[in-house]
Amino acid sequence: MDNAQRRERMTAEIMGRTGIDEAMIERLVHSFYAKVREDGLLAPVFNERITDWDLHLQRMCAFWSSVALMSGRYHGSPMTKHLPLPVDADHFDRWLELFEQTAREVCPPTAEAHFVERARRIAESLELGIAGQNGVLLGRGERFKSSTAPAALSD
Repeated sequence: MDNAQRRERMTAEIMGRTGIDEAMIERLVHSFYAKVREDGLLAPVFNERITDWDLHLQRMCAFWSSVALMSGRYHGSPMTKHLPLPVDADHFDRWLELFEQTAREVCPPTAEAHFVERARRIAESLELGIAGQNGVLLGRGERFKSSTAPAALSD
């Protein structure tokens, strides 16, 4: 069995166990980013940097396909893209809150748990990377607070 066949088998096993498919990923990604684009804390960070939302959503569908299904569709460097962002723990907490809320709305429980577990790991990894980029070495359980990250906009 070659690598492509192994990947196909692994993807099929995850799909069978979780019920996740590409259509569910697309619903999750599109619903989630609709919320992000309206959020007082996250929207400014995203809207200042993303000029082509259709392309971004396509990339995010490929990313989540790779993360959730091990499909290999995404070929990029998320850490590199996130390192220069003016974000801190508050942003990651809000991102996770919206993501988990969307996963609950869009996915059956097994799929929701699968996505959320991976989203939490991604958020933790990115926060650690951004903290390090800002000269902060986080200890276990510590969070990154930046004096330069924008605060939430008032409603």
